[in-house]
Amino acid sequence: MQQENRPRAALYSRYYEEIMAHPLLEIKGRVTQVIGLVLEVSGLHPFVGEVCLIEVEKGREPLAAEVVGFRQGRALLMPLGNLSGVGPGCLVKQTGFPFNINVGSGLLGKVLDGLGQPIMDGEKLEGSFEEYPVEASPPNPLEREPINKVMATGVRAIDTLLTCGQGQRIGIFSGSGVGKSSLLGMIARYSEADVNVIGLVGERGREVLDFINKDLGPEGLQRSVLIVSTSDRPALERVKAALAATAVAEYFRDQGQKVVLMMDSVTRFAMALREIGLAIGEPPATKGYTPSVFAALPRLLERSGTSRHGSITGFYTVLVDGDDMNEPIADAVRGILDGHIVLSRKLASQNHYPAIDILGSVSRLMPSIVDGEHLRLAGHIRDLLSAYRESEDLINIGAYVKGSNARIDEAIAHQESLNQFLRQDLSQSISWQNSREAMEGLFAPPS
Repeated sequence: MQQENRPRAALYSRYYEEIMAHPLLEIKGRVTQVIGLVLEVSGLHPFVGEVCLIEVEKGREPLAAEVVGFRQGRALLMPLGNLSGVGPGCLVKQTGFPFNINVGSGLLGKVLDGLGQPIMDGEKLEGSFEEYPVEASPPNPLEREPINKVMATGVRAIDTLLTCGQGQRIGIFSGSGVGKSSLLGMIARYSEADVNVIGLVGERGREVLDFINKDLGPEGLQRSVLIVSTSDRPALERVKAALAATAVAEYFRDQGQKVVLMMDSVTRFAMALREIGLAIGEPPATKGYTPSVFAALPRLLERSGTSRHGSITGFYTVLVDGDDMNEPIADAVRGILDGHIVLSRKLASQNHYPAIDILGSVSRLMPSIVDGEHLRLAGHIRDLLSAYRESEDLINIGAYVKGSNARIDEAIAHQESLNQFLRQDLSQSISWQNSREAMEGLFAPPS
């Protein structure tokens, strides 16, 4: 009996496939439940990452949502917009595609939302564009070009003591209000990059225009693409903003350009991922962060770097709660990147900007991209800063006796000149050559 049924089942299967492939047939599911930001949809068989369209009120555009998981035979979707108007019974249509973004040279000077659309009212993208997936694989590790060229940032403290290479990935770690946005603006304006791609993820709405007008400026915006998803936007859109910024950077890299990708901040990207994970029932781990957060971080951060075509030099800010540099996200990111720049609240309170803690920062690739004399001078400056910090309390209360230690005596003698060397006005651009000459001049004998 079973043998007789097998050919019939195969025949029915063939008919079913032909019916499903018919161009006039359109299968739609229905929203069965909405809990928080998660929609349960029945009647569809999508894949994770597929974009679906939810039909809401007449006269309104369908709401885009992405499949983030499955539960008891139903698809779990999260919206890429406002859930207003969505309820049980709303029809849902599959698109068959993951989320992609339009990229092209026409993006330069534009400010986009997390879905790649212009934010300014009435502004349109002009020119030819192509689609890039926001979820892409990092370059093959065996096809990455070695990092052997300096990426001058125009910030003297970084170029001399924390030298970055083209394709290096650096983390900027700080608490709130210590000057990380100002530092990013300086790098965007003064670096040797051909193109800046700046992702503002989870920022306050007020800070976006401040960053564009004050920190970035007209000259910085002209060669930049900004992708913005403020803190009030849905969690999924905030995640897409970080991925979309990386995809735009990959496009310009594939055109053979030197790209600087700046993301502010990775912490808020992780928070958005945590929000999604908890909403779909993923168990919390360290400080409430779900395991998928720590899996997603390297997938994002490894996409920058060198390739056969060009390079993406990444600067990723990490917002540390209570200035705790060992909190889970900071610890995970520091282990993935090629160096870290720590901003000090103590230095900021002393009006020392940029407030870079040289002794707490490191560039792992600096020894392989600068010459021996540069390394020697940078090492000597670090040694003097360390000697002064170790004895600072004794010096301030007058307990240190001059002549007791030659190393400390030299640190005291150079303290003022070192502080002046490490300070830089926000409007001041310093070339690589001038920074190098200024570092050499610190220890040159008076003429």
